[in-house]
This record gives sequence, structure tokens and C-alpha cells, in this order.
Amino acid sequence: MTSLMLLRQDGLLEEYRLRGTPIARPAAVPTFNRIAYAAAHVVSDPLRDADPWDNPAIDWEATMAFRHHLWGLGFKIAEAMDTAQRGMGLAWPAAQELIRRSLVEARSVPGADLACGAGTDHLPPAEARSIEDVIAAYEEQIGFVEGEGGRAIMMASRALARVAQSADDYRRVYGHILRQAKDKVVLHWLGDMFDPQLKGYWGSENFEEALETVLSIIDENSAKVEGIKISLLDNAKEVALRKGLPEGVLCFTGDDFNYAELIEGDGAKYSHALLGIFDAVAPSASKALAALASGDLATFRGVIEPTVPLSRKIFEAPTQYYKAGVVFLAWLNGHQRHFTLPAGLQSARGLLHYADVFRLADQANVLDKPELAAARMRNLLAVLGVEQGG
Repeated sequence: MTSLMLLRQDGLLEEYRLRGTPIARPAAVPTFNRIAYAAAHVVSDPLRDADPWDNPAIDWEATMAFRHHLWGLGFKIAEAMDTAQRGMGLAWPAAQELIRRSLVEARSVPGADLACGAGTDHLPPAEARSIEDVIAAYEEQIGFVEGEGGRAIMMASRALARVAQSADDYRRVYGHILRQAKDKVVLHWLGDMFDPQLKGYWGSENFEEALETVLSIIDENSAKVEGIKISLLDNAKEVALRKGLPEGVLCFTGDDFNYAELIEGDGAKYSHALLGIFDAVAPSASKALAALASGDLATFRGVIEPTVPLSRKIFEAPTQYYKAGVVFLAWLNGHQRHFTLPAGLQSARGLLHYADVFRLADQANVLDKPELAAARMRNLLAVLGVEQGG
């Protein structure tokens, strides 16, 4: 049995013996009865990274290969989203290249599908002077996505959060953009635990008031709204949104703490999914969703529920640094040769965090290649001064 010495929370070492069983890949691309978007990360290229903070190099081959991995497991891809480090290492020019490449790649894969994040991140919030500036920024990015033949996910805007004076400003911006969109758009409600600059989004820090505003926007523009992703890490708030949506508008859970129960539903309604954690636990999520589609709730719960403690660890506060844990697992599982992120974001979490993620990933059967994962974990420990000994 594979074992290694891991740090405990008290800083001492203890032997850890791996006991997980890797999830077998499906013989064919599975089908689900929930729409399931995996928000995918990008792979940096440390061999070409001369300016990783301000202009990180991307390994496009490995980045596209990871998207094939997700498509092969039945997922749609939410491209160029928060998980790809939009606004935290991936600037708009690189996001454009990512969107362009992914759309071309998707056309080469039967059944592959994706939607692309469009926001205002090329407009620094401090430089936004008016609502018109925000509208123009959204128009530029959504216009690019549509011009490349893609569908847009309308990401929350730091600039809008800064300049908006009331809920009516949100209604004005979203109404203007949705009315001129070519296709239906997915909206995105991202909580300030993911991005502190979004505090008070929709014009209020009070959830009920914010909910009233976003529902009014959707009601007024329902013909142009496919659905809304909600990422507040509070299942009661998501259920309240889900209940209030008009017929035909979908709720996509972005709750990386409570996704299992929200996807399963309450017997009356359920959530579809647009999740960053699906990047990290794709084989498990795929098997669970396929089981749910076949009516096998026992397998669904048995496979997906063990991933929830892992996800809660990866997304623990400060939540915006969850990308480090996602890429850590991609490295452990052999999807990339190195453990680096754009902007050097691997440094955003400490070794104790990574040790806990390693244990929980093993216990959730998320380590696809246990021997490789253990070897790479030993290497990380050694680089950070923790030798394994004899």
C-alpha cells in the first residue's frame, strides 16, 4: 500500500496510507439529466513565463487537452470564468485567445459544448466613471464572444459594483445588454466571498433586496435568459432564487459547499450545475450524474457526497484562492507537468492546506493515479523543506 509522511495541522509529520480507489472512465460519453458545466482552469507554462504576475504564459496544448478530458466525461465547459483566473492572472487579451481556441476545439469534438465568460475586467474599476462605461465594456466582451460564434455567460462586474448607485442601475445595465444579445445568456451571481469587490451586488447587501432585483431583471428579460448561476455558498439562498425563477429559466448551482443536495433536488425542483469543483473531481461527478440520470440515487449519493468535504476544504476562506487547490489536483492526477498557476497563485495556499486536500482527495477516490500523486506530493514536501526520511 502506498504511503508517505504528511504534515498534520500541529506541524508534526505522520504516516498516511492511501486507501482510495480511482474512478473508472466510462466506456462512452455519458448522458445526464442535469445540465452540467465544468468551469475549467488554464495551465500555465513555467518554461516560458518571463512575467508570470502581469503577463503569464499559457500552455495551450495542455489547456486544450484538459477540455477534451472534461468533454469526454460528458460535461459542458464554462470557459474563461473565475476558475480560469479571470481578473486574478488571466487578463482579457489572454481570455480572448482562450475563448477563441476553445470554440475552435469544441467544433472538432462531436457533441462538445461550451459557454464563455464575458464581463468587464478589461475596465479597471477605478477607471469606470459611469454606467455607460460599464455598458460599453460588456458590449465589447459579449460582442467578441458572439463574433466568434459562442454563447455568453454574463459575469458579475467589479466596475458596475463600484459605480452603481442603486438597484435601478443594475436593471439598466442588464436590461440593455440582454435586449441586444443574439442568444440566450446565463447570468452570474457571484458572492463577495469569491470576490470582495462584488460586495453589495444588485444594489444591496441585503439578500432579500438583491433577490428581488435580480428576479425583476430576469422577469423583464426572460426571453434572453437561459438561466442564472448563483455562487453564495448558502443552499437556502439558492433554493429561494430557484423558487422565484420564471418558467423556463434555469438555476445553475455554483455552490461548491452544497452542490450534491442542490443537484439532487427537493422532490419539486432541482438545480443544474456550473461548478469550479467539477474541474477537480470530474470523473466522480460524471459517474454520479450518470447514475442520477438512470435513477440510481444510491450510487449518485455514494459517489458525489465524499467529494463535498474535499470541495469545502478547497473553497475554504479566503475562497477566491480555491484555484490553487483545483490546479494542485490537476497536477497530482497527471493533467499537467508542474504545479504552477498564472500569477504564481499556487503560493496563495500553504502546505498544511495542500496536505489536507491530498488526504481528502484520496478519501473521496479523486486521486486517479495514486502512485503518481504520492510521488508528486513527496516532491512538493521536499521542495518546501519536508524530507521523507529513510
